[in-house]
Amino acid sequence: MAFIESLNQSLFLLINATPETAPLAIKAATFIAKDLLLLLPVLLGSIWLWGRPALRDTVLKSCLLTGVALLGNWLIGLVWPHPRPFAMPIGHAFLLHDATPSFPSNHGTIFAMMALCWWFSPAWGWGWVLAIVGAAVAWARVFLGVHFPLDMLGALLVSIFWYAVLSPAWARQNRAPTAALESLYRRLLAKPIAAGLIRR
Repeated sequence: MAFIESLNQSLFLLINATPETAPLAIKAATFIAKDLLLLLPVLLGSIWLWGRPALRDTVLKSCLLTGVALLGNWLIGLVWPHPRPFAMPIGHAFLLHDATPSFPSNHGTIFAMMALCWWFSPAWGWGWVLAIVGAAVAWARVFLGVHFPLDMLGALLVSIFWYAVLSPAWARQNRAPTAALESLYRRLLAKPIAAGLIRR
């Protein structure tokens, strides 16, 4: 464990920005670390409203599986509350963040689980997009000093575990949860659907 922790810290210091880092690089990394996540609800909502109806199952699956994985992260943090770099302290932090447990990364888990769900869907290209964006977010959060590299590796492994456990159970539902949500959606938004503003 001591070797792994030492390796984790060494890798962190190789990636972490310093006071000599160009301000533009810090600003770009801050945008990647904070704001790209905000585009996920926009993407998923757009696919539900205007994409192929067949993709709605993946929209709902990716949201629910991500929620379970995040709950798992919270439990891991309770059992093993690994401190963030700035709480140790080590390196330099350029992003304000509460001193919550760092392992595994919630941001990393969100993008990893979303990428897995979309990789194994009819629109698998979105899986590659989400994986690339997720890798950029992972790098940025280490670069800015709020996560260790192994927090991101842990997020990937946690996501793979939950995807492997939950996907068979989701498949057995045979779109029942999605059909129920679609029924509610069609009742609540009947007028915009009838006007052709959004898909049925």
